[in-house]
Amino acid sequence: MESLRLKLDLQLFSQEKTESATPKKRQDSRKKGQVAKSMELPAAFILFFSFLSFYMIGGFMKEKLVDLFTGSLRHDLLMDVTMSNIQMLSYRILVQFLILLAPIMILTMVTALAANYMQIGFLLTGDPLKMKLNKINPIEGFKKIFSMRSFIDFLKSILKIVIIGVVVYLTLWGEKEKLLALSHVPLEKALQYVWSMTLMLGIKIAIILVVLAVFDYLYQRYEFEKSIRMSKQDIKDEYKKTEGDPFIKGKIREKQRRMAMQRMMQEIPKADVIITNPTHYAVAIRYDAANMQAPTVVAKGTDFVALKIREIAKEHGILIMENKPLARALHAQVELEEAIPGDLFQAVAEVLAYVYKIKGRTKRA
Repeated sequence: MESLRLKLDLQLFSQEKTESATPKKRQDSRKKGQVAKSMELPAAFILFFSFLSFYMIGGFMKEKLVDLFTGSLRHDLLMDVTMSNIQMLSYRILVQFLILLAPIMILTMVTALAANYMQIGFLLTGDPLKMKLNKINPIEGFKKIFSMRSFIDFLKSILKIVIIGVVVYLTLWGEKEKLLALSHVPLEKALQYVWSMTLMLGIKIAIILVVLAVFDYLYQRYEFEKSIRMSKQDIKDEYKKTEGDPFIKGKIREKQRRMAMQRMMQEIPKADVIITNPTHYAVAIRYDAANMQAPTVVAKGTDFVALKIREIAKEHGILIMENKPLARALHAQVELEEAIPGDLFQAVAEVLAYVYKIKGRTKRA
């Protein structure tokens, strides 16, 4: 009973999402459009730079606006009302309005792109636009409305309203004497004061929203990292999918070893000599003066493989020589199909010379 309970506890623990997401999981989430992103950060930056641009190019916009109304009041009211005149007037007013709004529109687009790029980099995916039935599931929608994320978004909205309300109240309260005195000043100065007050409030509110948006971005990153966490079992399953099942890979490696062993055994009959330990090690040496610069190891092995090498050598009449130090050195230092290194060349050459001498005697006999 205790072992079953322990097994269940371990299984539940392996299913808990306690591990950080792997690079593959992050890449797959990014392809689906699932990234850490705050929608409030671009809006806050747009508001801030828009008011900042009003502050910097307000004079230019004022001149263009005054020229627009002055021209209309001085000249356009006296023109004949014809279709061509109306079209020309509409076109001119439209062009002037576009010139007036062009800096703000360009700045807004650039700011929005930059704010999004800073958060997620370059990302182009159509996965969020795909039709998914769970998006129109009323139960899922009900869960989202009353979820913890919705509650936190509600609290953030309340916090922004309260902070902005306090800032606006304190600013206007500090300017109450000047506001009350506006009825005694010329209209132009009153409008200038209201314009400057609006700009000041706008920049203050924009800075507050930028600060809140930065915290919101950090929170979104935390929520995103939490949402893509993986369990130990998830990591194992991902490894199996990407690298292959370890059992299957083991079978493949075993088959590769058998094929390599079979090829090695097929090379033994071509060997000139088998150097042994005498029972634990066996190394097959082959030398073809016409095609090789140095003798080559065509087979080697220990214990059972060494026994198999000796058996095949006996079947094909290959000479077997016992040389314990040389057999160990060749097995440790030389790989299959590799030439004999210089430090072992002299010892192997003496063995081959002896082998060729024995073969020569056998042929003469």
